[in-house]
Amino acid sequence: MAGGQQHYDAIVLGGGAAGLMCAATAGQRGRRVLVIEHGDEPGRKILISGGGRCNFTNLHTAPDRYLSDNPHFAKSALSRYTPQDFLELVGRHQIAWHEKTLGQLFCDGSARQILAMLLDECDRGGVTIACGQEVREVGHGDGLFHVTAGAMTVSAPALVVATGGPSIPKLGATGFAYDLARRFSLKVVQPRPALVPLTLDAGEALFRELSGVSTEVVASTGKAHFREAALFTHRGLSGPAILQVSSYWRHGAEIAIDFLPGLAPEWLVEAKRTKPRATLKALLRERLPDRLATALAERLALAAPLADTKDAALCEAGRQLSGWRFHPSGTEGFAKAEVTAGGIGTAELSSKTLAAKKVPGLHFVGEAVDVTGWLGGYNFQWAWASGVAAGEAL
Repeated sequence: MAGGQQHYDAIVLGGGAAGLMCAATAGQRGRRVLVIEHGDEPGRKILISGGGRCNFTNLHTAPDRYLSDNPHFAKSALSRYTPQDFLELVGRHQIAWHEKTLGQLFCDGSARQILAMLLDECDRGGVTIACGQEVREVGHGDGLFHVTAGAMTVSAPALVVATGGPSIPKLGATGFAYDLARRFSLKVVQPRPALVPLTLDAGEALFRELSGVSTEVVASTGKAHFREAALFTHRGLSGPAILQVSSYWRHGAEIAIDFLPGLAPEWLVEAKRTKPRATLKALLRERLPDRLATALAERLALAAPLADTKDAALCEAGRQLSGWRFHPSGTEGFAKAEVTAGGIGTAELSSKTLAAKKVPGLHFVGEAVDVTGWLGGYNFQWAWASGVAAGEAL
């Protein structure tokens, strides 16, 4: 204690997944660590994730499942702390889990078990966690970071920024990390909502009238494509397939939806030979929800039996069904985005330690960094891996 200012080896701003993992790692290496969390409790995003069961990692984690201006940046941290490493930690805490689909792992019980595990790991490392403390000032001088939060004034030679991005503001999310990075002259890749529902304008209102209808599709934009469920909403499109492509979508671009994955565009010509009296609507209702089948058939305006329809028209209908074009008007924004794409530019950071190259002792981890994973536990794995990478460097 000097002049009322308490000193630590490292201060972590943000008590979410990456911040707690970083603090626990550093604390168990003998470092004196303080976590400052502006919310009333840590880990609020953990608690709501995965429908309250926390999709805590993905068995198929690989660098190509992350978006970044530098697709190679995440390789170092991800290779040094893997899903298996996290599963070993989960096992030590006797947390039961299951694989849902596509490598997605969830708690059998509650997301609160993951948070309790992280807090226990922090406790084992002697980490101090101060909640309900709004950071008012961050200074840097004489090799130390000075942080004023609430009534506290603390200092440390290392500062870890783990405050995430602005997605889900109702949980208190802000762009604090970006503001701090810019103060230290670090570049920030323009943040944007990711894993977010897309909106449609009035011209595609027919599809908005299908609100609540869900079906498996292949959704694509550019080179990115995902085969999962799509959900029509009163505002546009959602569901896992749409959330996935939303991270790659840019304003003005279109997305394509294959409503009949696995069927060749010529399937209607083949059906004409085997079921000549069938209608397009009847065939679609065998494969799709009734309301969707009816809407698509009406849009394609093919009401006559297949036998009375030219092959060219059937092929064209097949092509449209395998690549139906939508022009989203936008997204539902940060309020509904599961994560934020963009963030602290990776060119500014060491891929091994997540430290700023220009500012010794300053680290950025988790969602604040320009590394954004696919839906399904990938962003948690980045939080764990980046948190450990920084924690081992403190």
